[in-house]
Amino acid sequence: MSARDDRRIAAARQRLVDLLAEDEVILPGGLIERMTRCGKPNCRCNGDPPQLHGPYAQWGYSRGRERITRRLSAEQTERYRPAIERGRKFTELLVELDELELRRVEHAEGWGT
Repeated sequence: MSARDDRRIAAARQRLVDLLAEDEVILPGGLIERMTRCGKPNCRCNGDPPQLHGPYAQWGYSRGRERITRRLSAEQTERYRPAIERGRKFTELLVELDELELRRVEHAEGWGT
């Protein structure tokens, strides 16, 4: 493992610490926009071509093995979007740190890298 790799690990850890030090809400999951059909037979959403309803914002996240989905109002979407984006960044930083630390251990032990 090189000094460069050690610096990369230290930098990844610091980015994680900096994110947590912001003292802002961090939420898991992601936001998507959905277009839907209502199921009423004479509605425009069943026309040719269909004119779907929406877009509707949805927040999805996992709690244990269960997937949770919540429909959000426009106000809720704007309120929670920054926290969900911080959650995505948190996950990205953890993945980066995992990869760096695993590479360090594999190199130190001579395991295939």
